[in-house]
Amino acid sequence: MRIRKPKPVAEYEATGELERVYHEIRQIQGVNLNFRTWGGYGKFLPVMWDATRANLETRVFENAADQVRAEAVRIAGQLGRLDIKARSPLGESQSYQIQKALALYHYINPKLLVLTSAVRLALIGEELRGGAAQSDVELIERGVPAGMYPMEMVSEKPDDELVKKIFAEIKRTLSLQSINSDYRTLALWPDYLAAAWSGLKPIVQREEYSTVSAELRETARKLALSLPYAIDLSMEKVKEIGEGEEVFEKTESFEKLLPGLIINIALLELDWDSAEALSRSPFPAERREYRR
Repeated sequence: MRIRKPKPVAEYEATGELERVYHEIRQIQGVNLNFRTWGGYGKFLPVMWDATRANLETRVFENAADQVRAEAVRIAGQLGRLDIKARSPLGESQSYQIQKALALYHYINPKLLVLTSAVRLALIGEELRGGAAQSDVELIERGVPAGMYPMEMVSEKPDDELVKKIFAEIKRTLSLQSINSDYRTLALWPDYLAAAWSGLKPIVQREEYSTVSAELRETARKLALSLPYAIDLSMEKVKEIGEGEEVFEKTESFEKLLPGLIINIALLELDWDSAEALSRSPFPAERREYRR
């Protein structure tokens, strides 16, 4: 079966319901490649977002992402240190910005994996019934965490020859159709990206890496089943809005990709901070004291 490849919808291109959803996503995290790609499937993203959003504003979801993050840091520590800083001399300002950029993805990618796993489970017919009474669920504050780096990035088709070469190599090595937001952000510092990819490439090709990535994916699936609110989403609903199996295939491909991406960011983060510190959320969520 030929899988349809819709063009990802950039934030500035979004209109109507999609523009509304992108705005709401920005209140929780950035509109990265997953959302932009889902946005190309007609009405799917608004339907999916409305079915899952309530869970994303809960302490249960935040804790699930924290567990994925901590597990990724543990795995990264076992895979070996990269020591990219020593091979890529950086100025004080560059070092500060790179650390902030890494913290951004270290924060949002585990959340994105739990969400993607929940969506995949719903689409294969797994009943995510929730079951928690609304009054029993602790909510967390909405909005982008203070101090979080903006999701800035270079074009997927960059002019810089070094970045262009690295992007091509990343796509070839990881069998990607598109370059993830993480690498496009790190490409703001081409020399750092070159050193980072040089360190990551031999690791991502190891059999052990595939094994631990699959284990992290299983962790996310188990945590997705514990979300407090029911997720009213299914392939029947997808077909009702005029979409088909391609939506599931793309969702599954994201779920396969994200664990490795999370581990890669953890590997890079270990250059800058301790495993103990990185196992905690870089932006701990505050309790929301009232419902709105």
